Amino acid sequence: MTYPNDSTRRNFLKSAAIASGAPVLGAVAIPVDAQTAAPAIDFAPTTLHDVSASSGAKVTVERRGQIALLGINRPAVQNRIDPETLQQLAEAYYNYDHDPSMRAAILFGHGKHFSRGIDVDSFRSLAGRPPISTAGTINPLGITAGIRLTKPLVAVTHGDTWNMGHELALVADIRIASADTLFSQDEAAHGLFPGGGSTVRFVREVGWGNAMRYILTGDHWGADEAFRMGEVQMTAPNATAALDAAVQIANRIADCAPLGIKAALASAHLAVGPSEEEAFARLYGQLGVLFRTQDFQEGLRAAAENRKPVFQGR
Repeated sequence: MTYPNDSTRRNFLKSAAIASGAPVLGAVAIPVDAQTAAPAIDFAPTTLHDVSASSGAKVTVERRGQIALLGINRPAVQNRIDPETLQQLAEAYYNYDHDPSMRAAILFGHGKHFSRGIDVDSFRSLAGRPPISTAGTINPLGITAGIRLTKPLVAVTHGDTWNMGHELALVADIRIASADTLFSQDEAAHGLFPGGGSTVRFVREVGWGNAMRYILTGDHWGADEAFRMGEVQMTAPNATAALDAAVQIANRIADCAPLGIKAALASAHLAVGPSEEEAFARLYGQLGVLFRTQDFQEGLRAAAENRKPVFQGR
């Protein structure tokens, strides 16, 4: 098993302090009242426009016929997700879902990694405010009641795919991993728990025992293990090959009847949706409790001091 131990990761964890007593990761969740009331979905058509990497955008968009490639574009910081990235991704999801010319989308990461998860410092500045506007967006974490993608999403992972990055990939309907992918859902090792949906989706995708094996230990796992568990449907020798495979699958989807595809997804979600929505609605409150514990503070101190944390259950 691999245990990353680099200064970048330590500095990232060290910065995870609480601003004004407000949960940092909890800011990602929509407030409870908004989650429990499913708003009406707007089906007004939109157009998904190309957005190049040279534009400086944190999420790129490339249209290829009837499929779209959506790229997380912060390679200088290992594609960590800040509020602006989450907002741009939410807008891209909405425009893809409402563009009648688009039939499948692919989520990938630019640079050496898919995503190392949340950019904690940037979320601190929100002071508990939701990072995603409610109009013209679809939460990329898929935890907002009544609002989700109605079209297929394929995720392609490579390099570090940690925590929120892993949770973004779990939202996809089909997942492909490059051989160098290193997955992580290690919040419990730092005094927290996964607050972006993996306690629901990871368990559903790989089974209780497999999910708990990694959520409860904080251990990391690779592409082969993800394939063994059924989390990914295909592995590829490198990131380029993984993206090429995703494009082939997306084009196969695009060749099918779009109304039949949407009906199939809607039917499948009916089987799991009602039981999952209650769990998603409770995430914000559960995170808030943990952020106020001594164990969370100990996790921060241990990471900053490069030592094993000693948790007391307080």
